[in-house]
Amino acid sequence: MNHSLQHNSETTSNDVSDHPAGTALVLAGAGAAGNAWQLGLIAGLCDAGLDLTEADLIIGTSAGSTVAAQITSGKRPAELYAAILAEVLPPQAGNAGSGRGRAPHLSGPNYMEWSDNLIASSEDASDMRRKFGAAALEKDASDGSGENRWRDIVAARLPNHDWPQQRVLIPAVDARTGEPVVFDRHSGIDLVDAVAASTSAMTPYRIGENRYINGGYRRSSNADLAAGYGRVLVLEPFGGRSRQPLDWGMDLATQVAELRAGGSAVETVFPDAGAGDVFNANALDPSTRRPAARGGYDQGRALAEQLAEFWR
Repeated sequence: MNHSLQHNSETTSNDVSDHPAGTALVLAGAGAAGNAWQLGLIAGLCDAGLDLTEADLIIGTSAGSTVAAQITSGKRPAELYAAILAEVLPPQAGNAGSGRGRAPHLSGPNYMEWSDNLIASSEDASDMRRKFGAAALEKDASDGSGENRWRDIVAARLPNHDWPQQRVLIPAVDARTGEPVVFDRHSGIDLVDAVAASTSAMTPYRIGENRYINGGYRRSSNADLAAGYGRVLVLEPFGGRSRQPLDWGMDLATQVAELRAGGSAVETVFPDAGAGDVFNANALDPSTRRPAARGGYDQGRALAEQLAEFWR
């Protein structure tokens, strides 16, 4: 058993015949490194005969929302993986999402300190979301040019700007109210805008009259959105770790337990040593993308046989 593949389904007491139907793929956030590791892993699995892009539901949060849009764009995983290996590094490091371009006012250490202080001052998850939203709005002195730049960066990462017919969910948080939102193709929001909102962190992203911040503030991986699906596979670059107090229920283990209680079989995959020790503040650095992608690819090929038994 590869230590990075976590079995969470065997303790379910329900008989298999009672399980819900359908497959759900959950793509968590983790900056440039997380995006690359997930794309590499998906490509490795696909090359070994397991195509996760055919999932009935795909949930993408923050950098994972970029992955969700990329793998449902019509481009094959092998092409997306090859594109990472061919990337030319920008002169400056630090960004959110998939690593080609820089989010305004965002760098790894600055973000970690900023967000740690907000988490520490919050009473619970709802209070945290409100405080993140208020702090992001306070930083937003932009005339709109910041949002336009970020939209252009996100648009350049996506091979296709149309929502797929396949069901894709992209969470974000309303910066003004702190309330979670989940975008899909029926929301009346462009795919590029949904991804740009879910990947915004220290400053809000404007859609019409509304402002949105990162989907990870809703819940760490947002795996709970897969409730009702029979088999749920979670790709979690941060290894299920949570920076919020465990009694807030934001952590992946709590979400997995909820899914299992509802009858879903769940597997989680975390990066192994081959991806490098980049899943921290350095995850925002574009230079982490190639090693993370290569590590993910090798890991995917190694896990394909095990995961195929679960997925099919």
